Amino acid sequence: MITVTDALEKIFALVSPLPEEHVPLAEAAGRVLARDAVSSRTQPPFAASAMDGYAVKGIEAEPDAIFKVIGEAAAGAGFAGRVGPGQAVRIFTGAPVPEGADRVIIQEDVSRRDDLITLHRNLDQNTYIRPAGDDFSQGDRLGAPRTLRSADIALLAAMNLPEIPVIRRPVVTLLATGDELVMPGETPGPDQIIASNSFGLKALLEQHGAEVRMLPIARDTQSSLETAFRLAEGADLVVTIGGASVGDHDLVGKVAGDLGLDRAFYKVKIRPGKPLIAGRLLGMPMIGLPGNPVSSMVCGHIFLLPALRKMLGLGAAPAERHTARLTVDLPKNGGREHYMRAQWKAGKITPCKRQDSALLSVLADANALLVRPVDAPACKAGEMVEFIPIG
Repeated sequence: MITVTDALEKIFALVSPLPEEHVPLAEAAGRVLARDAVSSRTQPPFAASAMDGYAVKGIEAEPDAIFKVIGEAAAGAGFAGRVGPGQAVRIFTGAPVPEGADRVIIQEDVSRRDDLITLHRNLDQNTYIRPAGDDFSQGDRLGAPRTLRSADIALLAAMNLPEIPVIRRPVVTLLATGDELVMPGETPGPDQIIASNSFGLKALLEQHGAEVRMLPIARDTQSSLETAFRLAEGADLVVTIGGASVGDHDLVGKVAGDLGLDRAFYKVKIRPGKPLIAGRLLGMPMIGLPGNPVSSMVCGHIFLLPALRKMLGLGAAPAERHTARLTVDLPKNGGREHYMRAQWKAGKITPCKRQDSALLSVLADANALLVRPVDAPACKAGEMVEFIPIG
């Protein structure tokens, strides 16, 4: 068996960042920006009013000063003339500040009668003008790589960029195996269960940027598994679920080997999830996950998501860890790194009472994996421990 760290390094060696493609801005949310996005314009492109009020020469803005209103400036319809001495232009938020003016007096500080305004005695001293380029200038960049959030999309739109270079979504093929499995909605036989792992992993991987294809459940026969592997050809990553152990019906490793698997490792010092296999098969990176539902999902967080991030150009790094204060005592850990399902809130973390790798209800109640290193000593409530948030 190898350590989690060594297994991750070998998985990173199997995958590579994918090429870029261009997508419409409206479809870019959640995608990874492949190259710096360069603004084609300045924002705002002119000095603009930050408030509704009156544009005047700032040097004339004294208490009780009187100005003649000579026109109006609105957003999208500026005033074409020039503001001279003793003159003012009615202006609205976002409108271009007319030539000759360098201050906006907010309307709350003004009394108007016909075309004359009088400034109040207690004037707000702000100029209420946003200078040209106050937000960004032509040639400014939004740095890559980054996963594009809603705020990024708004910025790219303001930069006048209708198409965005993004990393192509990794195509991940999921292959669940086992005679005991039937699909949700089917009626299982007396010795069968509902396939859940592939649906949970599909949701997890799609949530983090993959395009996921689910193959039909492969039965525990040589021919069924060979057919399934052939159907997976062309994927950027193939993930098998179940059948990776050493039982008489665990055929994934054998069939993959017969098809030329270049194995990177088999078995990892992790709990849950020891019977993990990885390598290159039919030109594709392959990761074989254990069949227990929680083991499969935990390995998805620990191994699949970091691999996916590398493929998306976000670097090769393990899942980000945080620290929290333990609420209960924990015994000494054994020889495998333990990822305990836990509930984390307000800086404190509590491991779930039941840690069986078959209990999906426990995993659904958890929002963190509390990490117990190999041979970690017993720890007391109040000590700081590491954890990985899970969604």
